[in-house]
Amino acid sequence: MKMNKIVLLSALLITVTITTIGWISTLPAKGMYPMSEISNLDLMEAGLKINPEEIYNPNGVSITDALVKIRGCTGSFVSENGLILTNHHCGFGYVSDASTIENNYLKNGFLAKTYSDEIPATGNYCKITESYEDVSEMVLASIEGVEDPAEKVRLIKKTMLAIGKEASDEANNIEATVSEMFIGKTYILFRYRVIHDVRLVYVPPISIGNFGGETDNWVWPRHTGDFTFMRAYVAPDGSAAEYSLDNIPYTPKKHLKINPKGVNEGDFLFVLGYPGTTFRNRPAKYYEYRENYVLPYISKLYAWIINQIKELGKDNESVALELASRAKSLANTEKKYRGQLRGFNKLNLVKTKLAEEQELQKFIESDAELAEKYNGLFEKLNSAYTDLHNVATRDLWLGQIFWQSKFVKLSDDILQYSQQIQLDESKRKPEYKEDNLSKERESIISSVDNVNTELERRVLTKMISDARLFADNSRIDAVEEIGNISVDEYVLNLMDKDLLNPEKVKDILIKTPEELDELNSPLFYFAKELNAQRTIINEEVDRIDGTLNALLSQLIDIKRIRNKDSFVPDANSTLRLTYGYVKGYSPADAVYHSSQTSLAGIIEKNSLGLEDYDIPSKIRDLYEKKDFGQFYDENVKSVPVGILYNMDTTGGNSGSPVLNAYGELIGLNFDRAFGATINDYAWDDSFSRSIGVDIRYILWVAQKFSGADYLLQEMGVIN
Repeated sequence: MKMNKIVLLSALLITVTITTIGWISTLPAKGMYPMSEISNLDLMEAGLKINPEEIYNPNGVSITDALVKIRGCTGSFVSENGLILTNHHCGFGYVSDASTIENNYLKNGFLAKTYSDEIPATGNYCKITESYEDVSEMVLASIEGVEDPAEKVRLIKKTMLAIGKEASDEANNIEATVSEMFIGKTYILFRYRVIHDVRLVYVPPISIGNFGGETDNWVWPRHTGDFTFMRAYVAPDGSAAEYSLDNIPYTPKKHLKINPKGVNEGDFLFVLGYPGTTFRNRPAKYYEYRENYVLPYISKLYAWIINQIKELGKDNESVALELASRAKSLANTEKKYRGQLRGFNKLNLVKTKLAEEQELQKFIESDAELAEKYNGLFEKLNSAYTDLHNVATRDLWLGQIFWQSKFVKLSDDILQYSQQIQLDESKRKPEYKEDNLSKERESIISSVDNVNTELERRVLTKMISDARLFADNSRIDAVEEIGNISVDEYVLNLMDKDLLNPEKVKDILIKTPEELDELNSPLFYFAKELNAQRTIINEEVDRIDGTLNALLSQLIDIKRIRNKDSFVPDANSTLRLTYGYVKGYSPADAVYHSSQTSLAGIIEKNSLGLEDYDIPSKIRDLYEKKDFGQFYDENVKSVPVGILYNMDTTGGNSGSPVLNAYGELIGLNFDRAFGATINDYAWDDSFSRSIGVDIRYILWVAQKFSGADYLLQEMGVIN
């Protein structure tokens, strides 16, 4: 397959209908646009001062070459020496893992004065997008003549994995994956250059990097210094390599220019990054599923687990540090989902979507050809989603028990490992192939270190107790088998101490499934029963998904036909651009929020005496001395801290560079306002606001608080 740097996606998304109407010509301001669509946006009229080809150029180097993908986040190169700027919360887990009671980098921060002082962000890596390629024909050819919906889903997934594996080039550190751009219709192969050696360079103390904590999470006004510097390293010959003292800083094709002069209200901005999944082109019944099942269940469960973690770590710094990353991740999702529930209610989203569908149905009925082709579309969609609603409670519970219980996850991993290695290699799942087997084995053994037994006991007790109360049509078979024994007693029997010993886990991993059965372990039996029911439900969900794939493909088609130029594709974790303006807003009656915050606001919040508003004393000292350096802003009469703008962002845009009209970095995206948590489902200028940390605050903290002048020199901010 011949590979261009990036194949024009509008040419890739071809159906007979799209060919006749085009995909996007003049696009609205909202949206997360694939790189190929930049030429169809009137960015110059919107306020861009550079040629759009300087943002993305398929035939040369451009700003997009400075972007990196970092495990659920975005980052960008800001020097020719592989220096990466991303969010503090994106590096939180790596900093936590590197911290000890003696060297608590999470609490106290970390600054490497030289390359040799930089420490590994263990388990981290960064990816640079190398190319896109349409593989839709290959994927869809795998399901030609297949009628069973579940089999279609399995074949599509299998084919996507196979294409990605074939296109990967491990020797040259190219990892390829296939992404579904439009359900059941368009599949794009993405090739990424992977850099494995990523190190921590500068991390501010948590009191700066997470200032405001959960009190301010998803809230404006914001005063969080949510930034971290890392560095990418490669082998001396320029090839990607695992961590080694012999490695040297990576030289990117492009790094971003820092503009320390900042922005003002109304200024044009754009963001590049890897936004996660949005769901704006789904039917009303899907929104009902999220509102009635997914969002309330997850938010309540996570809130409960967060409270348990707080209680366990309250008087135990070691436990608090051990569970800090997990607590932060749970808290972020919990508050986001709570905000989305509020958005569903405030916008009456299900009712709004139903009204849209009624209009679409009228449009279909207005044309005989459309009426014949899309007859009964919404009735079929409603039927399929009703089936999904019927398995929702069990599906969600089973998904979370394997995710939230480290014991259940570990025992299931062991069972899967034991079963897979008995198979001929050609029949094994990818992670159990000989090339990956040792890595999978080490992953299982190392996961033993992540088990907190008291939290495990509480989580298992909570979830099993909840399952006992499920309605008859949502029963969990393994829980039903417990009988009259108390949940507390049953959970104590599940707590298999052997799984806390890495050496014993190594011995267990060489056992056959039959030998595992002979251990008579209540935990292994429980996990086995859970997995059996999960397999049945997964097959049902695959059947439903297969049915929905075909129907959602038709829904997208009819939306494109009706909406023409205004149709915007959903995000799917691939590189996108969004643009907008520095802009305040009114989130509630008689309330107006301006678009910038300042260091003065940090001092004000600190005066409230709340734990989330603790700051290092040096910050207050610098403020009182008016030691603002070159980063003072006359408009806010202080050092600017936060920026508010009306751009369209979502999860994955954390760490995205916020760029001005000249393509210069002026901030770092890290959050949304509470009302904008609903962005995954709907966007509107009246409530959709994203939040960034002003580059001037990042530079001020680095220079004045931490004395990291050498970083400012490396980035060309000072001589």
